[in-house]
Amino acid sequence: MYGMLLESVQHFVQLEYGEDVWRQVQQLAGFKYSVFNTHQVYPDTLMSDIARACAKVTNRPFDFFMTFFGKCFMRYFSHFGYDETIKATGRFFADFLQNVDNIHNQFRLSYPKMKSPSMYISEVDEKGCILIYRSTRQGFTQYLQGLLMQVASDVFNLELKVNVMESVVSQMNGKNIVIVTFRLHFDNQLYMLDRKRKESQINVKNSLRPFSCHMLFKLFPFALMMSREMLIIGTGIKVHELLSSKKGDLIGEPVTNHFRLRRPKGISFTWKNAFYLHSVTFEIEFLRGESPQTSRDFAQEKEFKGRPISPYCLRRESIHGLKNILLRGQMRYLKDVDAIIFLCSPLINGLDELPELGLYLNDLNQHGMSREMVLAGWQHNSKLELLFDRAEQKTTELENNYDLQETWKKRGDDLLYSMIPKSVADRLRNGHSPLSTCESFDSVTIMFCELVGFNSETVQDAMDVVSSMNAVFSCFDELMDTFNVYKVETVGQIYMAASGAPERVDKHATNVADLSLSMVKNVKGILVPSQTKVEIRIGIHSGPAVAGVVGIKVPRYCFFGDTVNTASRMQSSSIPGMVHISSVTKSQLPANRYVIEDRGFMQIKGKGSMQTFFIFEKSERD
Repeated sequence: MYGMLLESVQHFVQLEYGEDVWRQVQQLAGFKYSVFNTHQVYPDTLMSDIARACAKVTNRPFDFFMTFFGKCFMRYFSHFGYDETIKATGRFFADFLQNVDNIHNQFRLSYPKMKSPSMYISEVDEKGCILIYRSTRQGFTQYLQGLLMQVASDVFNLELKVNVMESVVSQMNGKNIVIVTFRLHFDNQLYMLDRKRKESQINVKNSLRPFSCHMLFKLFPFALMMSREMLIIGTGIKVHELLSSKKGDLIGEPVTNHFRLRRPKGISFTWKNAFYLHSVTFEIEFLRGESPQTSRDFAQEKEFKGRPISPYCLRRESIHGLKNILLRGQMRYLKDVDAIIFLCSPLINGLDELPELGLYLNDLNQHGMSREMVLAGWQHNSKLELLFDRAEQKTTELENNYDLQETWKKRGDDLLYSMIPKSVADRLRNGHSPLSTCESFDSVTIMFCELVGFNSETVQDAMDVVSSMNAVFSCFDELMDTFNVYKVETVGQIYMAASGAPERVDKHATNVADLSLSMVKNVKGILVPSQTKVEIRIGIHSGPAVAGVVGIKVPRYCFFGDTVNTASRMQSSSIPGMVHISSVTKSQLPANRYVIEDRGFMQIKGKGSMQTFFIFEKSERD
């Protein structure tokens, strides 16, 4: 399906349920698109995936959201003028229902890959009508109901109720076709009055005398008349002239032997479809080769200028004068003869196509504007080709730009989240002031880790130190998410991290302790360019702190308070290879999880005498 359907869904889910709900839906549905390109084709299952995700997030039924999505489409694209196309289909809602297929055919110019459904009215009365819906897509019954209800309300000011009478799946040309019969309940009195008025005007006295069908076939030289058995009972004079010499007359032949239905798509060429779809534009291909029955008898021997003729291969690459002709027109029922006549004209792109069809300008109707359309098409064909090429190029460029935008957005998010916690960054994106990110926390745990033993007396030594620090700090970065700890910053050879802010957690001391012990273990296996042994010393302290975003250029999420200073002192007074903690941190750690050794009372700069401890994993002391 085209992205225009999904655009409407995204817009109204975000509008009525909020951005957070849409993000959850996006995650549950498992799609990566942050925006949908109007002219890009997406999987048909994406709509139902989004509906299921919405149902799960909001605890509302799946059918509710499929109906809601149908309403969204009408509401969204009314802002772009598409509702004017619906208003132009007729004065009444029933007129619109009979012309839906024509609307789809019109939009095929802008959306050539559109898989549009087909629908027609089989019965109509003052209280509504019966609508037959056909589609190659499954699961869109509720979507159509929502769309029809919104059209009835917004355009025709009607209250519509929809009941599903029957839903079946049949096969045609190897494809599954969903056929749904709806009963539409709405006030249809004005339509029925108008219909009776028109019928009474036709049946007034002193009506014109009947005239011969031969005159009708002269007026419409490409016309085709069919019986209820779908046998050909009459053709226009030009159809006779275009027959091959060995084919003979078409009268009495099954229409499907010589004509193939091209549009409406998704339906079979039957009397019922031709009768009920009288308001829809039909396209039928006149097969210029032999009928299937005849061709099977002498397909091997029949040739034209050395080339075999096949009824289904004589298409665009056909021999001049025998190319299949595409006829476009309308099906009309003739009550007097109980037959359907296809009033049509050949679909011709330009003058250069006439010889391939075996036609000339004087073969085309003047009253049908066929000649003028061919000449105009010839004059403007080059301009249209250039415009289409440019439009296709712009579409390709737009799709590439969307892909690049998605890539750069992800890179920007990764960079932003590396400087600022995700929850804080999202608040800033939503328009909150940087000052609003400043918060006080009753209890957090701060860790400082210093790399020891690195000296740089020469330029080469400095390069080795940088490479070694990069290897060690990259290892530490990978451990952060594992232990729910936030990396605050690195200053020189000092690495700072914290837990308990901005996301408040109860086990912040345990998180930092586990991280620190893992850092001590992992650093022993790191190979650095200088081949020297890497050692670290770690200090940890817990307590209250204030945190917030600081700076405009390269902003950082920083921590302030005495807890930060004390943690720094724990690190500077530690020993290489050891994790040094304060008594406050020790009191917040679970009992019997670690081996904690009392270091005694230490003179800590700016703090005086403090009792501190070393912490180990149990496996290290067993």
